[in-house]
Amino acid sequence: MSTPLVLLFYEKLIPGSQIVNRLQDLGYRVSSVTQSDKLIDEVRKHHPMALVMDLHSKTGDIPLSIQTLKEDLETQHIPVLAFAEVNNEDLHEKARLAGAKLIAGEEAVLDQLPHLMEHLLEVD
Repeated sequence: MSTPLVLLFYEKLIPGSQIVNRLQDLGYRVSSVTQSDKLIDEVRKHHPMALVMDLHSKTGDIPLSIQTLKEDLETQHIPVLAFAEVNNEDLHEKARLAGAKLIAGEEAVLDQLPHLMEHLLEVD
């Protein structure tokens, strides 16, 4: 049996590369996407077990991407952990309304990643 795949979207090297390393340490395979215009296609191509998404993007609307994935029968089952700066409540709310299962502050993602992933993958 292969290890579970998590698709990670990020544009900022830090914390993106750190999250890749932490996920790998937790036993996940990680596929990274760093261009928002390729995000939807990569999710459809790889069929990950979960998505971890940095809401901050200079090139795309990540909450809109989450909404698109949640409206698609092929991808709506994939749980999403979204993160952004703690003080960006507007972006957090947009992600929640779009369908993200969990939303965390940027710093908390690294500190609490094992717990967040466990909670993310719980069956509702």
